[in-house]
Amino acid sequence: MVGALESDQSFAMAEKFDILSEGFDPTAVAPEPLPLPVTNGTGADQEEENLKKTKVVINGGGEREMVLGRNVHTTSLAVTEPESNDEFTGDKEAYMASVLARYRKTLVERTKYHLGYPYNLDFDYGALGQLQHFSINNLGDPFIESNYGVHSRPFEVGVLDWFARLWEIERDDYWGYITNCGTEGNLHGILVGREVFPDGILYASSESHYSVFKAARMYRMECEKVDTLISGEIDCDDFRRKLLANKDKPAILNVNIGTTVKGAVDDLDLVIKTLEECGFSHDRFYIHCDGALFGLMMPFVKRAPKVTFNKPIGSVSVSGHKFVGCPMPCGVQITRMKHIKVLSNNVEYLASRDATIMGSRNGHAPLFLWYTLNRKGYKGFQKEVQKCLRNAHYLKDRLREAGISAMLNELSSTVVFERPKEEEFVRRWQLACQGDIAHVVVMPSVTVEKLDHFLKDLVEHRLVWYEDGSKPPCLVKDVGINNCICPAHK
Repeated sequence: MVGALESDQSFAMAEKFDILSEGFDPTAVAPEPLPLPVTNGTGADQEEENLKKTKVVINGGGEREMVLGRNVHTTSLAVTEPESNDEFTGDKEAYMASVLARYRKTLVERTKYHLGYPYNLDFDYGALGQLQHFSINNLGDPFIESNYGVHSRPFEVGVLDWFARLWEIERDDYWGYITNCGTEGNLHGILVGREVFPDGILYASSESHYSVFKAARMYRMECEKVDTLISGEIDCDDFRRKLLANKDKPAILNVNIGTTVKGAVDDLDLVIKTLEECGFSHDRFYIHCDGALFGLMMPFVKRAPKVTFNKPIGSVSVSGHKFVGCPMPCGVQITRMKHIKVLSNNVEYLASRDATIMGSRNGHAPLFLWYTLNRKGYKGFQKEVQKCLRNAHYLKDRLREAGISAMLNELSSTVVFERPKEEEFVRRWQLACQGDIAHVVVMPSVTVEKLDHFLKDLVEHRLVWYEDGSKPPCLVKDVGINNCICPAHK
């Protein structure tokens, strides 16, 4: 009876729904598969409206106004369908070639005025062009091959071994992978800490990268934001107070090896000492070191405190597209093998292990990193670090000679100075700003000639900005009284 009932139901369904009509043609396509693009009517007369102002919360609970960038929808490049005869006329190919040629010209021009973000634009990877025709994917664990054969794991592990030696951890004691960016390194490092200490509290200075607080939100972690010194370095006195108020819970700490805005380096040794003095044994805290930019520069600075796994740290991450100079965002994350075991799972579909944030991973990035590390080596990076620090001091001194408040932390190539009064100037030089300050990050691709050009442009514009008798902002609260040379503190 059950079989008969099912048969009757199937027959009834077939009569009710004609799934494939007799005239169905599986090779036919719709003449217009895509709708026409939607336009919002924004024109040049609305350009000023594209620079929207909004409010941002600052430390201490107040608010200040910030300017958002232009709405890219007003300049986006539409994707259009080729004409039916395009394969004969070649009009579409010619159009796309012209668009790309104009875009390349724009990139060349904008690169000339790049100063505010920590990207090394001095690179040549022509030798790797022959590999751009392959879909290289390092999905899964770097140390365990998957069934997908088009990968670059031998290059990736070679790069990881290089960084393991730099940070003094044995091959059998570490685990790591090449990430898609510095943020992923922070997300992974903090996730490992959370898995080691599920009830732990995340501590991070208020000047930590925004990805650290993003991690706290994503993982639903209790987070304590720690005050900073005027340099941007973590205030260990405030850190101590917050630790003592939460002695019953393990500590997960983000240590900055170069803060985002001021390039400040947290004192790792003092942080560890503070933890120990507050009664936290080494099995009750986890330290992640965010070395996005300076993590690769500090090992080559003589007086710099050492970041090493010989100290009780849990993980270190750096960016590959910053000081190293990869043409695409990427990074390196290294942690202890004993920690990664709490995070990893075997995946039969991959025939590998899953312990990374992302599934598919860019297999081209390890090639670029491997190529650069081999070309430059330790000595090459040491020369570039010295050049960056020397040029950063040059810029700081020239700014102060021009009567402009400026600060440079001892171990940094990030020069902090008064924010330019005109947003167009900020966008022209691609400066990163926060409140009343802006900064220039002196990278290997930044020459003295480029700095001189910037200084000349800035000084000339300041004469116009303040010709009405108005005064430059006081930066005592941002850079300290020794670095502020506003009219009140000359």
